[in-house]
Amino acid sequence: MTHVALVTGAASGLGKSIAGQLLQAGYRVVISDRSLSAAQATAGELDGSGQRVLALQLDVSSKADFQAALESVLGTWGALQVLVNNAAMTLTTPLMQISPEEFDRVVSVNQRGTFLGCQVVGGYLASQGYGRIINMASLAGQNGGTATGAHYAASKGAIVTLTKVFAKELAASGVTVNAIAPGPIESPAVRAAVPPAQLDRLIEGIPVKRLGNADFIGRLVVQLAAEEAYFATGATWDVNGGLFMR
Repeated sequence: MTHVALVTGAASGLGKSIAGQLLQAGYRVVISDRSLSAAQATAGELDGSGQRVLALQLDVSSKADFQAALESVLGTWGALQVLVNNAAMTLTTPLMQISPEEFDRVVSVNQRGTFLGCQVVGGYLASQGYGRIINMASLAGQNGGTATGAHYAASKGAIVTLTKVFAKELAASGVTVNAIAPGPIESPAVRAAVPPAQLDRLIEGIPVKRLGNADFIGRLVVQLAAEEAYFATGATWDVNGGLFMR
């Protein structure tokens, strides 16, 4: 049976790389994004035949959107086995300048979105007795951030904790929940968020002296989504070039 994976925020950046690696591994992939047109464009780019992709509009801050997405996937392919909570808002506003409203926007997407995905899709997976959830955390959630805002770092730290909470809740139902915490990745989002001069200094401070590879992150998602990954749950997998070691 061909497994189905839903990736949030998959129209661009790291989410697009993750979706591409899942497709290469043989999955059917749901390309979900807040922008339906962007999701459709990416779906067409990754699979011109349209046989193994489904583009959906999904605002991760909305529980109703997650429920509607789940219904659409089940109506199209009859099953869902993997969820990748990737959608994120990355802002770099200086700490003392973050407004309460901006803080809430970032937390609503990053933290609340991951919680709702785990709750809605995790509940379905548990009812089926099998599933894999992979949450995208961040190095910023472990070390307080190097080039990102405090709201981003705080929300990503919360994702590490939510991963443990849901892993405990769902383990007996055959559902694993893991997080991946990347450091700075070679991506349009990172280059847009960090000015060139600052990015050069950031790279110089990475022990391996290079930005991370998005496709490698995608292949790690594939590994954690595998059936034989049943013994890996509640963990945060570090991919940060040596910036944070434990």
